[in-house]
Amino acid sequence: MAKKGSGYLNLGLPWIVSVILAIIPVTSWILGGITRILRGHIIAGILQLIPPITVVFWVIDIVTVILSKDLRIFA
Repeated sequence: MAKKGSGYLNLGLPWIVSVILAIIPVTSWILGGITRILRGHIIAGILQLIPPITVVFWVIDIVTVILSKDLRIFA
């Protein structure tokens, strides 16, 4: 289980749910952008929502959620 306050939007969701949300492109883009903005990385959050750049953030989000159970890069 993911620790409280980790993952997308600090919802404290189980790790497997965070992985599933990271794999689905639309939820990953939206929740990743919102999470980055809420954590104070406004530029990274806005870049997350720009279509050509979203693919790069999507891959980074999948890898970091699987390996560290949280968004670590630019978040």
